[in-house]
Amino acid sequence: MAFGDQSRWFAEEVLPHEQPLRSYLRQSLPSLADVDDLVQDCFARMMRARHAGTIRSPKPLLFAIARNAVRDFIHRKGRAELVPITENEVFAVLEEGSDVVESICRRQELALLTEAIYALPERCREVLLLRKIKGLPQKEIAALLGIAEHTVESLAAKGTRRCADYLRAKGLGPAD
Repeated sequence: MAFGDQSRWFAEEVLPHEQPLRSYLRQSLPSLADVDDLVQDCFARMMRARHAGTIRSPKPLLFAIARNAVRDFIHRKGRAELVPITENEVFAVLEEGSDVVESICRRQELALLTEAIYALPERCREVLLLRKIKGLPQKEIAALLGIAEHTVESLAAKGTRRCADYLRAKGLGPAD
């Protein structure tokens, strides 16, 4: 396909959907600063898809790409922000008057919780991190991930339960 044909196709079939795409991304992302990057990512994915073959319905494909891009972004960002406390040098200094044993136990508990979270299935982990760690409301998470609100509630409960079971199996918390 010639460059001019591809440019014309992009200008006629994809670019008119930029504003609705930006609106969707603004409501789906916690930070407005990330919208421009994801718009460009969506456009690049569309161009790769066009290069790979004919696209019959550009708008639905663009929004499917956007949903996946948001999910990928949240997944990457969630992973980057979840660092086990045992690897964080800021916490290496004990507060004055704190109990050394208590501090070490707390670090171990947080490390085990991190393991428990990483042991969850991907979608369950995403929901749990957004709901419990980021504190986002269920409705916002549902819109962000493109799933029903009751699914968010169910996955958050399942993730919490699985983490509690994991911690109990490692000797933390009361036994059933």
